Amino acid sequence: MTQPDLRFVNCLDATGLHRMAYWEWAGPAADAPVLVCVHGLSRQGRDFDALARVMSQRYRVVCPDVAGRGQSDWLRQPGGYQIPAYVSDMVALLARLDVEQVDWVGTSMGGLIGLGVASLRGREGQPGLVRRLVLNDVGPAIRFEALQRIGAYIGKTLRFTSLAEGAAYLRTISEGFGPHSDEEWLALSAPLFREEGGEWRLRYDPAIGLPFATITPEFAAAGEAALWAAYDTLSCPTLVIRGADSDLLTSETARAMTQRGPGARLVELPGIGHAPTLIHDDQIAIVKDFLS
Repeated sequence: MTQPDLRFVNCLDATGLHRMAYWEWAGPAADAPVLVCVHGLSRQGRDFDALARVMSQRYRVVCPDVAGRGQSDWLRQPGGYQIPAYVSDMVALLARLDVEQVDWVGTSMGGLIGLGVASLRGREGQPGLVRRLVLNDVGPAIRFEALQRIGAYIGKTLRFTSLAEGAAYLRTISEGFGPHSDEEWLALSAPLFREEGGEWRLRYDPAIGLPFATITPEFAAAGEAALWAAYDTLSCPTLVIRGADSDLLTSETARAMTQRGPGARLVELPGIGHAPTLIHDDQIAIVKDFLS
């Protein structure tokens, strides 16, 4: 089965440099368009293996591990685990890829990063960095209760006696991902763990959870206003995928996104919460059809 190449790019932060890893799936030709797929808060780039295998028939597919996750460096200052810093890292990645525009698929946090990248403006007359944007179960308004739920488990230092035990734990906190077979779930979970001294640990810096300790309803409201302001500047074709049972992206916010900014197309998936994994054929087809 086709596998991606692991590559790295140096990114600037407040203390110097850190390396961001990215998984690259070769396209059908050297000049193939680029699709960037960015994962959720505690995940990593291998989440998109199923989607990337299909999309690499047309695209050069690039799936980064956001700083502090997967194969990427952990930051020296945990305060750097913020969306603006991640946007800066992605600009460095796009410079490494030497492309003027990309298509973007972002799940949850990866969608907010994509929103930030898509809202960047160069000189008048220059195209934006994102040609087409897919926001997977995320939007400018994020329910405070959902942030509290995520903050309750993110960043814990956990140890497991086996990969199977670790995967079973992830399943208990990921019910919103929807139904998956045991084989599918293990494939999604295995890249998230590393074996160390006979124990299995999650491949992320526990400090990524620290920003959640400072979130208040007032802070969340200020962030929402900034995100709507960025969303309203977008002009690229945009698709919003929403799990119909999502506790993070409400139906009201999703429908507002169809009427504001780029006037997004909305697809809702029954029986799924936060967030669709985009590994099943029907979900992949939604993304493929939109990008085509």
